[in-house]
Amino acid sequence: MAADINVTPMIDVMLVLLIIFMIVTPAITAGFQATIPRATNPASREEQDGEIRLGIDILGKFYIDLMGPTGQYTGMRFISDADLPDRLAAIYANRTVDKIMYLKAHEDIDFARVQEVVEIARKAGVRVVGTITEQKRLPRTEGGH
Repeated sequence: MAADINVTPMIDVMLVLLIIFMIVTPAITAGFQATIPRATNPASREEQDGEIRLGIDILGKFYIDLMGPTGQYTGMRFISDADLPDRLAAIYANRTVDKIMYLKAHEDIDFARVQEVVEIARKAGVRVVGTITEQKRLPRTEGGH
């Protein structure tokens, strides 16, 4: 009498994992994605608590990242054009010290969209708009420097 391996439980587990990955993978990839511009000499600075970051993706959609009630950042969350002015006004109305907003925009979007969000931010009480960029990679010279 030969012992047979029962593979049914393994197949059941694999099918459940397959379904979980099929559901979770699109949710992970959805959201804010932008290739940000590269600058020659950007100022390197660590992120501070309480900073407000606004993103604009390749399609011109707005995303906002702010600190939630638990003290953790929410991550980039979509916000509609209609809701953005009121949301920014509510955030910056309560701020007394730093009225700074950091802007992270895709490098290929129309500049008019960036200008539009800067105007909305100014009307909402933002005093300084900082941009988030990456270090531009310079071509290497012959000497290896």
